[in-house]
Amino acid sequence: MQQGGSNGQVVHPPAGELPIVPGSVIGVVANPMSGRDIRRLVAQASVFPNAEKTNMVLRLVSAAGATGVARVLMSTDGMGVAAGVVRARDKRRPGAARWPELEFVELDAISGTAEDTRALVRRMVAEGASVIVLLGGDGTVRAAAATSGDAALLPLSTGTNNAFPEMWEATVAGTAAGLVATGRVPVEEASYRAKALHVTSGSAHEIALVDVCVSTVEHVGSKALWQPSTLHELYCAFAEPHAIGLSSIAGLLHPTPRTAPDGVVVRLAGNGESRQTVLAPIAPGVVAPIGVRDAGPLAAGRPHAVDLARGTVAVDGEREIEFGPSSPVTVTLAPDGPRVLDVRTVLAAAARRRLLEPEALEVR
Repeated sequence: MQQGGSNGQVVHPPAGELPIVPGSVIGVVANPMSGRDIRRLVAQASVFPNAEKTNMVLRLVSAAGATGVARVLMSTDGMGVAAGVVRARDKRRPGAARWPELEFVELDAISGTAEDTRALVRRMVAEGASVIVLLGGDGTVRAAAATSGDAALLPLSTGTNNAFPEMWEATVAGTAAGLVATGRVPVEEASYRAKALHVTSGSAHEIALVDVCVSTVEHVGSKALWQPSTLHELYCAFAEPHAIGLSSIAGLLHPTPRTAPDGVVVRLAGNGESRQTVLAPIAPGVVAPIGVRDAGPLAAGRPHAVDLARGTVAVDGEREIEFGPSSPVTVTLAPDGPRVLDVRTVLAAAARRRLLEPEALEVR
């Protein structure tokens, strides 16, 4: 195979490297605020320093360079993640392994809210990013999903509960992202369309990618949910027995894969009588007995009315909606979530097709 030069000439790549694919773009959004909520005060959640997020970005960029990605678009922030990447870039020595062209996406103003993530992803998609790597938690992924369109999201866990992002070493994740961004593994083969839970209450509408929990607490307050006695109903897009957070309750009672058409609905006992009890890891370091009235499948496309007259609704672990008798809540599961990159599928395809063997590609 050959590599196209910037002047239009065709050149051979250095020995042992994959050729650059012109026009291939990866976006990287590192949320400097991920993993900083109240659950660290009531549980033993891990601390994920921004210095490690910087190191993850550096490993992602290196892997993107090795797989022939032309450009990497990097988010900017005011808490040192992007600054650390700049310092590392400026210290690179001649002869170091190839990096893609590195560009920083700057917002007119940084709000410190989910709107920053939405704006960054929107800009990266407009700049041609076909894969966007997210360093954050469930809230970061939910924000990105609003503007990601057909770009594939690759969420890496740097938040608190992280039921949606998976734990991947950044070098491995960057390799998978690079193979898809360069078209060596088609995005349709390498990804799946996630499910989403749509919550409506009066004029309010929110989506969740993991779970929706209805609580008897009447005010949003600190947003985080962590008192089992206040939990009333739980709706999950998927439910994995190995998860942490509220979705672990459903995962232990009614396991449901991410790619299954249905979800799970669990009616919780709160302080009332329960038919069964499950010990669930609802937060880091917290395995709590949760009383359950019943649990079963949540069919897609069918609105479910919440049977609580007043309370709050949490989406992906954060209370967002206060409701009362005049604004009843419905929850609907739909197959219209973001496109999500499957690292296992990508690297299995690379092994079968010898995509990471430059000498094998040369003889094709």
